[in-house]
Amino acid sequence: MPGLTAEEWGAVALSLEVATRSVLVSLVPAVAVAWLLARGRFPGRMLLDALVHLPLVVPPVVVGWGLLMLFGVRGPIGAPLDAWFGVRLVFTTEGAALATAVMSFPLIVRAVRLGLEAVDPGLEAAARTLGAGPVDRFVTVTLPLMSPGILAGAVTAFAAGLGEFGAVITFASNIPGETQTLPLAIYSATQTPGGEAVAARLAFVSFGLAMAGLLLAEAIARRMGRLLGRA
Repeated sequence: MPGLTAEEWGAVALSLEVATRSVLVSLVPAVAVAWLLARGRFPGRMLLDALVHLPLVVPPVVVGWGLLMLFGVRGPIGAPLDAWFGVRLVFTTEGAALATAVMSFPLIVRAVRLGLEAVDPGLEAAARTLGAGPVDRFVTVTLPLMSPGILAGAVTAFAAGLGEFGAVITFASNIPGETQTLPLAIYSATQTPGGEAVAARLAFVSFGLAMAGLLLAEAIARRMGRLLGRA
């Protein structure tokens, strides 16, 4: 298979950048939400759980449209950002990262929540009896034990972010060099006469990146599990 052109490599690099940004944006809030859902007992918990997982069940285009309504230049959030800070997310790389973060957010929450629910509460109780406060218990006991879920969730979300299409094209459009990630470049190639070879090359790269991400997530989870098991 022929090598990628400079424009095609640009789409690959932009996909990696957008996926990385999306994980960095959503990781800390996802850990906090997973903690609330796993340990919290409050009115509306089931509703929060449903809202968090909503991007997994609604069409991605709907998510992109919702972001457009909120963060567009006339939206309730986008308008103040543009007027007060000169920040415009729609049709930008940052907007593509935001759309990807929203779509991959439930994946991180689910993985972190499963990791947190696997933590033995007796270990936290033992730390409490030894005088450790809530923050100390979380940093020294809970966080290390749930770290396999955090790492696996982050890598899985990164791999999923590489393939996000609907929300990105709706909110950030398909602008070469700015928002045209790998899936959007494949779509553009399929709409171009004679673009089958380009689409095939990019699809092969997309498949390879996604497979590598999933294998890495599984390897990290197993490795961390063995390390914590020996501890």
